[in-house]
Amino acid sequence: MAASTHTVTNQAPPLVGHDVFTCDRTLAEAVERHLAPEVLAEAREELSLLGRASGSEQVREWGELANTYPPRLRTHDRYGNRIDDVDFHPAWHRLLGRSVGAGLTDAWGRPGGHVRRAAGLLVVSQAEAGHVCPLSMTHASVPALRAEPELAEVWVPAATSHVYERELRPVAEKPGALLGMALTEKQGGSDVRANTTVARPLAADGEYVLTGHKWFCSAPMSDAFLVLAQAPAGLTCFLLPRVLPDGSRNAFALQRLKDKLGNRSNASAEVEFDGTTWARRIGEEGRGVRAVIGMVAATRLDCVIGSAALMRQAVAQAVHHCAYREAFGGVLIEKPLMRNVLADLALESEAATVLGMRLAAAYDAVDAAGADAERERAFLRIAVPVAKYWVTKRCTPVVAEAMECLGGNGYVEESGLPRLLRESPLNSVWEGSGNVQALDVLRALRTGPGAFDAFLREVGAARGADHRLDRAIRDLLGELADLEGIEARARRLVERMALVLQGALLVRWAPPEVADAYCASRLGGDGGATFGTLPHTLDLRAVVERARVTV
Repeated sequence: MAASTHTVTNQAPPLVGHDVFTCDRTLAEAVERHLAPEVLAEAREELSLLGRASGSEQVREWGELANTYPPRLRTHDRYGNRIDDVDFHPAWHRLLGRSVGAGLTDAWGRPGGHVRRAAGLLVVSQAEAGHVCPLSMTHASVPALRAEPELAEVWVPAATSHVYERELRPVAEKPGALLGMALTEKQGGSDVRANTTVARPLAADGEYVLTGHKWFCSAPMSDAFLVLAQAPAGLTCFLLPRVLPDGSRNAFALQRLKDKLGNRSNASAEVEFDGTTWARRIGEEGRGVRAVIGMVAATRLDCVIGSAALMRQAVAQAVHHCAYREAFGGVLIEKPLMRNVLADLALESEAATVLGMRLAAAYDAVDAAGADAERERAFLRIAVPVAKYWVTKRCTPVVAEAMECLGGNGYVEESGLPRLLRESPLNSVWEGSGNVQALDVLRALRTGPGAFDAFLREVGAARGADHRLDRAIRDLLGELADLEGIEARARRLVERMALVLQGALLVRWAPPEVADAYCASRLGGDGGATFGTLPHTLDLRAVVERARVTV
């Protein structure tokens, strides 16, 4: 027997076998804060069950398998018949089955449904982010479907079902269904009004056939899609099922799957409609953007939640590693400079989670149609694009810095950090990139005082608690008073709005050491351009311990 050349020491144990929900103090506190007492106990139990699964070795392995063996396009069967199917590794179906079964497509009309779903999404995304895409679009399709009662009667129960059914069959024969969307085209991208796909009306009211292409069809294995096409009266929204009521396949030709940087477990496709592709109109002709705007807003919130989840997982891994790894005479987490880096990362993660969960609570208030519904709707109109812009852009630098905390260990695939890093730019690109979000905030400011008034009420609830926050609010108002060159300054403005909003929420709800550190570094100017530049006089140990996962 050969002599042993080394003994493995000074390595952190794997971060598995824990409850992802309960170990996340920021998320658990947000759920308690935003849910009514009568549903809190049930929600905690559901989320803890989901958290234990997501932190298990088995589910983490499913995530690795789903990304190691990405989906594969099958355009034809063995006999040459066109089938346009996408094959997935069994792990993908297990992940989707667990998440659908946990109600992550079922929020609308359920007490506290949006907060519960957002928390669940934040939990499962940490195990595997790609399968969240069909969950997000299925959930977001409900407001659009409700515009057509006849469609809603069939499709909404299927979309909000807790049963995952992978086989393509007529929706009337399925216990549950997933929905995707195909909005953008090669020549226009986010400028959907430049779409060239044509919808020709049939004799039956509301029925059309489509001719054209879609450059990004997300989750092409779904049961139906919301699509935009040019009808006689202009751009219009349609529901396009994969399988027609008689059981035959709709004309839906998958040209290729996208070879993406990350999100590799999930399929995105280019698709062609050949002039016989059947679809049902949603809403009025020529009002397509209005029909899908609710869907887009809901998926933008999921982009915020998804980025918060990636940040949380990256920070949890970094803190966990540094709690065990020794270097230069001590444990890394006790080194003042490393503690500064970890605390800075933890601040960004906590601010993202608190903001995302606040937006989910606003959706619950709107859905409940109570006294605060209009105010919360106005708040969402401006806060969603603000949050989508900022939180998704902070994700990549957070994940990259967390990887550096692990050193070379973090750069290898087995650590899981490379997959997080590849995933990290996704939410900033999807559902409208940074400029789209910034310009949308300007539109919200120009369409009337309601949205900005709601924003000011939100940040004003924390006035007087921190002088740096108060000064940042005054500076923001001064920025808005000068409209000269406002479009060129839109990113600068939205960034400041996001920082003020996050600071206000943390001042109200986070522990004093967290709020103090955030206001000092993000609002008070006492921080640098990179992580690990917090004032050394702050209670950084408490900030780091709050972010630590206990296994």
